[in-house]
Amino acid sequence: MTTINRRNDYRAPMAQDKQTNENLKSAGLSTSKALVLVFIIFVLSLTALGLLYSQFPKLEEHEKQHLKLPWNLEDAKQLGLVLDRYKDKYFYEVLLGVFLVYIFLQAFAIPGSIFLSILSGFLFPFYLALLLVCCCSAIGASLCFFLSNLLGKKLVRRFFPERAAQWSKAVTKHKNNLLNYIIFLRVTPFLPNWFINMSAPVIGVPLTPFALGTFIGVAPPSFVAIQAGQTLHTLTSTSDAWSWTSITILSIFAFISLVPVLLKQKLREKFD
Repeated sequence: MTTINRRNDYRAPMAQDKQTNENLKSAGLSTSKALVLVFIIFVLSLTALGLLYSQFPKLEEHEKQHLKLPWNLEDAKQLGLVLDRYKDKYFYEVLLGVFLVYIFLQAFAIPGSIFLSILSGFLFPFYLALLLVCCCSAIGASLCFFLSNLLGKKLVRRFFPERAAQWSKAVTKHKNNLLNYIIFLRVTPFLPNWFINMSAPVIGVPLTPFALGTFIGVAPPSFVAIQAGQTLHTLTSTSDAWSWTSITILSIFAFISLVPVLLKQKLREKFD
């Protein structure tokens, strides 16, 4: 009997692993197919950016070297000078270019979107730049959400099934306050945006509060970046955009985003 029980003990985890693998396979695309699909989407996106570049007005030789993704503030300054020269005559082409590149960076969690936010403040009127950045952030983050949901969730469930289940339970517990939490995370610098974009679908955050929370939550920090962009050529680093006033404003917005959650908890405690 002892031998039989031991065999059953060994078979139980094997059966659970087999069942988990079957559930993963039945959930949709396999991990390898999802990886290939993400790669294809990335290549197609690069191709679209290449086509956009080919449609841009003919540049001077010394300008071509500056028409690239801004990896630092100096790149943003040089790119701003080039785009500002063509902005009046080719306004919608420049606007579309910034729009698509911003979404591309957000969708594939590529650094550099902060420089595009600053650049938007330099190129466009303040309220247009703010709307542009908020829309690009929400759309790009949602695409990153989709890609992570396609691939990242499968990897986490495959290698960390117990932890994924715990995270999902935590999200379910706070499902009525997810919008407020997303807004809070976007306003505050505690977690980088690329990490929020990639981890949200893995832990079971629905797309609607994620996208809406992103649109609302990125507005306050984007306000600071866009305002700094209006004096782009005087900036020496991105930290120049921050002041005690801007930090105080962001702290107030972060607190306001959690006020409904705190009120709900107080009311629940009172009536319980």
